[in-house]
Amino acid sequence: MSQDLLNKLTESINQNISGAIEKAELPYDFATITIHKEHIHEVLEFLKNDKNWNFHFLTDLTGFQTADEKQLGVVYHLHNMMTNIRVRIKTHFDINKPEIPTATNLWPGANWMERETFDFYGIKFKGHPNLKRILNVDEMDIFPLRKEYPLEDQQREDKDNKMFGR
Repeated sequence: MSQDLLNKLTESINQNISGAIEKAELPYDFATITIHKEHIHEVLEFLKNDKNWNFHFLTDLTGFQTADEKQLGVVYHLHNMMTNIRVRIKTHFDINKPEIPTATNLWPGANWMERETFDFYGIKFKGHPNLKRILNVDEMDIFPLRKEYPLEDQQREDKDNKMFGR
């Protein structure tokens, strides 16, 4: 995507949903727009239904945790098949209140992706028809992809950190 096209897209979003965009950038020529959490569903609906943008295909949806580890987020990859334009839409929110509206009413295929994101990050998709764990056991009380646990066993005595460049 070109910078001109990204500018047109952000202008179109701003005209229809005032104050929704937090940041727009073009890393590696891939349009990435960060949306304020309060407007995410409205922006996704606009991008899907607007005749000029027509992002009818949800390629992917997943969660992430920010580098400061204080926020979680969701990233959506959308694709307009007719014009072959792709866009990445991101949003983030406080880790202590990981809630966001579901996108299953826009793309039924979001169902499984949202369940997987809930399973690994604990992000609750409000309005989801059946939000439950799909890969981890139901009794699990942690979310394995959050950065809340050390990567290595801190009790190990047999490991020499010099061997790992530390």
